[in-house]
Amino acid sequence: MERVETSPDEYIANQEPEIRTVLEELHTLIRTALPDQDYCMWEGVFWGGSEQQIIGYGNFSYVRSDKKQVEWFLVGLARQKNYFSVYVNAVEGKQYLAEIYNSRLGKVKTGKSSVSFRNLEDVNLDVLREMIEHAGRITTESES
Repeated sequence: MERVETSPDEYIANQEPEIRTVLEELHTLIRTALPDQDYCMWEGVFWGGSEQQIIGYGNFSYVRSDKKQVEWFLVGLARQKNYFSVYVNAVEGKQYLAEIYNSRLGKVKTGKSSVSFRNLEDVNLDVLREMIEHAGRITTESES
């Protein structure tokens, strides 16, 4: 995946009304939780080989297992075919935050770094915001 010039606001504005409403609320929640982080669109082939468009918030670089240094986002927001996903690429100890917060997030499906849900009513937005704020603190502490 790579950063693209499309603005996240333009991407959200071009969605169907019911999808746009959900993306706007999540976009606001993430920007509020990470007020000092930039955000941009990422597009391309994502994990698992599917084409994706993701709004990425915050930037960091890391060295992959193949020794290649890559740029990535701290938090990502995506609309998949049947659900919404929030990716939180932050680890505390040896666990991703999505795994740590899993039991408190509501009716969601979690992966290592992903939280997926069909509707806003399915996810505990207060806990989601808490997890994203936690990710921001971890990143800020590791840069100090």
